[in-house]
Amino acid sequence: MTTTANPTRIYVDADACPVKDEIYRVAARHDLPVSVVAGQFIRVPQDPLIERIAAGPAMDAADDWIASRAGPGDIVITSDIPLASRCVKSGAEVIAPNGKPFTEASIGMTLAVRNLMTDLRSSGEVTGGPKSFAARDRSTFLSALDQTIRRIQRRRADAPASQQG
Repeated sequence: MTTTANPTRIYVDADACPVKDEIYRVAARHDLPVSVVAGQFIRVPQDPLIERIAAGPAMDAADDWIASRAGPGDIVITSDIPLASRCVKSGAEVIAPNGKPFTEASIGMTLAVRNLMTDLRSSGEVTGGPKSFAARDRSTFLSALDQTIRRIQRRRADAPASQQG
């Protein structure tokens, strides 16, 4: 029995992801498949490890596609908090493009703050948008992705054979 019967897959919520090139490089180094998911056609490198998914124009089609597939041992890259919440609940590791991990411990508060800010904006309050993406975010992301991959690999190596595959 192989221990890679169900390899880690990286799912990318691609429409507004500023770190796609970094994901491709890290995935190639670890020989991991990547699903790049967007509402419509998106250009990706010609590589057998990279799968392009056009989920369709429906609202949240890309999110629904990712959430229905990501699970334990997988990694989801997204800044979409509701999608992050769904994927954390399904057991996937979730990282924002700025390197911030979404965890079971943090996702409830993160979702509550997001909903509060949405309510404030809809009532006319000016709340400002997210911070702009910086070079430091890129290096923080690379470190977080690499650490997450290594943590999943260690967990799989330490798991009894009956729990693998």
